[in-house]
Amino acid sequence: MPIADEILALEKEALRRWCDGDPSGFLELSAPDVVYFDPSLERRLDGLDALTAYYEAARGKIKSKWFDMRNPLVQSAGDAAVLTFNFVSADMQDTEYRWNCTEVYRRTAGKWQIIQTHWSPTKPKGF
Repeated sequence: MPIADEILALEKEALRRWCDGDPSGFLELSAPDVVYFDPSLERRLDGLDALTAYYEAARGKIKSKWFDMRNPLVQSAGDAAVLTFNFVSADMQDTEYRWNCTEVYRRTAGKWQIIQTHWSPTKPKGF
Protein backbone atom coordinates (compact mmCIF):
# COMPACT_ATOMS: atom_id res chain seq x y z
CA MET A 1 0.00 0.00 0.00
CA PRO A 2 1.40 3.45 -0.84
CA ILE A 3 2.48 5.50 2.18
CA ALA A 4 -0.12 8.22 1.57
CA ASP A 5 -2.97 5.70 1.46
CA GLU A 6 -1.74 4.01 4.63
CA ILE A 7 -1.43 7.29 6.57
CA LEU A 8 -4.83 8.52 5.37
CA ALA A 9 -6.52 5.26 6.37
CA LEU A 10 -5.00 5.42 9.87
CA GLU A 11 -6.01 9.05 10.35
CA LYS A 12 -9.55 8.60 9.03
CA GLU A 13 -10.20 5.69 11.37
CA ALA A 14 -8.85 7.66 14.36
CA LEU A 15 -11.04 10.63 13.38
CA ARG A 16 -14.09 8.36 13.04
CA ARG A 17 -13.54 7.10 16.56
CA TRP A 18 -12.86 10.62 17.90
CA CYS A 19 -16.14 11.87 16.43
CA ASP A 20 -17.91 9.06 18.27
CA GLY A 21 -16.44 10.11 21.62
CA ASP A 22 -13.51 7.66 21.60
CA PRO A 23 -10.02 9.22 21.70
CA SER A 24 -8.34 5.81 21.84
CA GLY A 25 -7.81 5.72 18.08
CA PHE A 26 -5.39 8.61 18.35
CA LEU A 27 -3.83 7.32 21.56
CA GLU A 28 -3.15 3.95 19.92
CA LEU A 29 -1.48 5.73 16.98
CA SER A 30 0.66 8.01 19.14
CA ALA A 31 4.30 7.26 19.94
CA PRO A 32 5.53 7.40 23.55
CA ASP A 33 7.40 10.64 22.71
CA VAL A 34 4.44 12.35 20.96
CA VAL A 35 4.08 16.12 21.30
CA TYR A 36 0.76 17.91 20.97
CA PHE A 37 -0.25 21.52 20.28
CA ASP A 38 -3.82 22.71 20.71
CA PRO A 39 -5.16 26.30 20.87
CA SER A 40 -6.92 25.59 24.16
CA LEU A 41 -3.58 24.86 25.84
CA GLU A 42 -1.01 27.40 26.99
CA ARG A 43 1.88 25.18 25.97
CA ARG A 44 2.79 21.96 24.26
CA LEU A 45 1.94 18.60 25.83
CA ASP A 46 4.93 16.25 25.92
CA GLY A 47 4.58 12.48 25.87
CA LEU A 48 1.85 9.89 25.61
CA ASP A 49 1.02 10.02 29.33
CA ALA A 50 0.22 13.76 29.14
CA LEU A 51 -1.77 13.32 25.93
CA THR A 52 -3.69 10.40 27.44
CA ALA A 53 -4.67 12.47 30.49
CA TYR A 54 -5.82 15.32 28.25
CA TYR A 55 -7.83 13.08 25.91
CA GLU A 56 -9.38 11.04 28.73
CA ALA A 57 -11.03 14.22 30.00
CA ALA A 58 -12.81 14.44 26.61
CA ARG A 59 -13.81 10.76 26.39
CA GLY A 60 -17.51 10.44 25.58
CA LYS A 61 -18.02 14.22 25.41
CA ILE A 62 -17.30 14.80 21.72
CA LYS A 63 -19.94 13.57 19.30
CA SER A 64 -20.21 14.61 15.68
CA LYS A 65 -23.04 13.96 13.24
CA TRP A 66 -20.54 14.02 10.42
CA PHE A 67 -16.97 14.96 9.60
CA ASP A 68 -14.89 15.52 6.52
CA MET A 69 -11.15 15.48 5.96
CA ARG A 70 -10.57 18.07 3.22
CA ASN A 71 -7.51 18.75 1.11
CA PRO A 72 -5.38 15.99 2.65
CA LEU A 73 -1.74 15.94 1.63
CA VAL A 74 0.86 13.40 2.73
CA GLN A 75 4.51 14.29 2.19
CA SER A 76 6.95 11.51 3.01
CA ALA A 77 10.69 11.16 3.33
CA GLY A 78 12.03 7.79 4.38
CA ASP A 79 10.51 6.77 7.70
CA ALA A 80 8.74 10.10 8.24
CA ALA A 81 5.50 11.43 6.78
CA VAL A 82 3.67 14.71 7.30
CA LEU A 83 -0.09 14.81 6.89
CA THR A 84 -1.85 18.16 6.56
CA PHE A 85 -5.58 18.63 6.09
CA ASN A 86 -8.62 20.76 6.86
CA PHE A 87 -11.08 19.14 9.23
CA VAL A 88 -14.77 20.07 9.17
CA SER A 89 -17.38 18.55 11.46
CA ALA A 90 -20.82 19.24 12.90
CA ASP A 91 -21.91 18.45 16.43
CA MET A 92 -25.32 17.06 17.36
CA GLN A 93 -26.82 20.58 17.32
CA ASP A 94 -25.49 21.16 13.76
CA THR A 95 -22.83 23.62 14.90
CA GLU A 96 -20.02 23.42 12.38
CA TYR A 97 -16.35 23.39 13.38
CA ARG A 98 -13.39 23.99 11.08
CA TRP A 99 -9.78 23.17 11.90
CA ASN A 100 -6.37 22.96 10.31
CA CYS A 101 -4.36 19.92 11.30
CA THR A 102 -0.78 18.76 10.91
CA GLU A 103 0.26 15.26 11.95
CA VAL A 104 3.85 14.06 11.76
CA TYR A 105 4.19 10.29 11.56
CA ARG A 106 7.29 8.17 12.10
CA ARG A 107 7.62 4.56 11.01
CA THR A 108 9.25 2.43 13.69
CA ALA A 109 9.57 -1.34 13.25
CA GLY A 110 7.17 -1.13 10.29
CA LYS A 111 4.44 0.70 12.23
CA TRP A 112 3.39 4.31 11.63
CA GLN A 113 3.02 6.38 14.80
CA ILE A 114 2.16 10.03 15.38
CA ILE A 115 5.05 11.96 16.90
CA GLN A 116 3.66 15.48 16.53
CA THR A 117 0.11 16.87 16.33
CA HIS A 118 -0.92 20.47 15.80
CA TRP A 119 -4.52 21.67 15.64
CA SER A 120 -5.55 25.27 14.97
CA PRO A 121 -8.89 26.85 14.13
CA THR A 122 -9.46 27.85 10.53
CA LYS A 123 -9.85 31.63 10.33
CA PRO A 124 -9.44 32.35 14.04
CA LYS A 125 -11.14 35.48 15.35
CA GLY A 126 -9.07 38.61 15.06
CA PHE A 127 -7.37 37.64 11.78
